[in-house]
Amino acid sequence: QVQLVESGGGLVQVGGSLRLSCVASGRTFSSSAAGWFRQAPGKEREFVAGVNWRTGITAYGDSVKGRFTISRDISKNTVYLQMDSLKPEDTAIYYCAADVRLTVVPGKRPSQYDYWGQGTQVTVSS
Repeated sequence: QVQLVESGGGLVQVGGSLRLSCVASGRTFSSSAAGWFRQAPGKEREFVAGVNWRTGITAYGDSVKGRFTISRDISKNTVYLQMDSLKPEDTAIYYCAADVRLTVVPGKRPSQYDYWGQGTQVTVSS
């Protein structure tokens, strides 16, 4: 079992920045990928970014490339999402997810992840 707890969400103005954190407990992120997804009201859950825990290989959704950066701190069992140049369309609940299967390139589909956090709200005001 893996427990994931997100933090760092909040209200920010257009063009601002936020950093989300996700701490894992229980089984570690080893031999797996960690990902961030988001879901806005009335929309499907969308892939934001993912990172292979061992190699650091990353993947990003098209809508956030060049603005968001995913990273991980192995010693703290934590994955981060640095969000810059935020836009109103980035408003959503952001979820951290863990894939504990052997994965090289982080998956972009929710079905590829085994564990989920409770989510943290990000609101970008114009």
